Amino acid sequence: MVPRPQIHRPRSRTYALVVRALGPVALLGLWWGASAAGLLTPDVLASPAQVLDAVGELWGNGQLTDALSTSLTRSGLGLLIGLTAGLTLGITTGFTRLGDELLDSSLQTLRTIPFLSLVPLFMVWFGINETAKILLIAVATTFPMYVSASGGVRGTDRKLVEAMRSFGLGRLAIVRQVVLPGALPSLLAGLRLSMTLSVIALIAAEEINATEGIGYLMSQAQSYARTDILAVCILVYGLLGLIADVLVRGLERVLMPWRTAGPGGGTR
Repeated sequence: MVPRPQIHRPRSRTYALVVRALGPVALLGLWWGASAAGLLTPDVLASPAQVLDAVGELWGNGQLTDALSTSLTRSGLGLLIGLTAGLTLGITTGFTRLGDELLDSSLQTLRTIPFLSLVPLFMVWFGINETAKILLIAVATTFPMYVSASGGVRGTDRKLVEAMRSFGLGRLAIVRQVVLPGALPSLLAGLRLSMTLSVIALIAAEEINATEGIGYLMSQAQSYARTDILAVCILVYGLLGLIADVLVRGLERVLMPWRTAGPGGGTR
């Protein structure tokens, strides 16, 4: 028998985008149809048209833009602190035996503690100001980056590291020129998880007596039974998570273009 190699035809980006959009469009259609048929009443969930009206209302009076600015600042600062801490600790434990012996067991123990359980403790330590909210997000995003960075660094080819040492490279140069590029896939995976968790932690953080932000809008809408504004806030949180994932995918395409090519040269 003559083997017939399977030929993979490259897909256009337009086709890929259309396929990806089918799921959200179908959900939107079901939502609209259930609202139009009366299966979803406004006191249960507002219709898509009512949600669009609520977006216009919140955007027009400036509430949505102010809340977005506050929430993005909280999430961004917490994510930056968490990524820095996780990357530093991951490189330390993955690259040095002493760091692994001193830190890894403690960090693995702390990693198993749900960050939501820290909310009451953070309120006692830091009060109900911005510090508690930002640090809660930082804690939530530290450990995914730590685990990914530590695993990626440990997976670096030791022979390559020894070869670079024989050429006279110091520790910092080896980390910068050998270890980090080799661990790049793991680092980007950790970045994706951390960015997703930063949105989840943001929701929890904004429950700590917030007076501004998307969480504050939600609490106000809950008080007045405004399901349209509640739906807007939920969709905003979802869009933030989606945008974070798209940004990491774009970063992967820039830093690791070979991973976008599937078998036969087609794009994934």
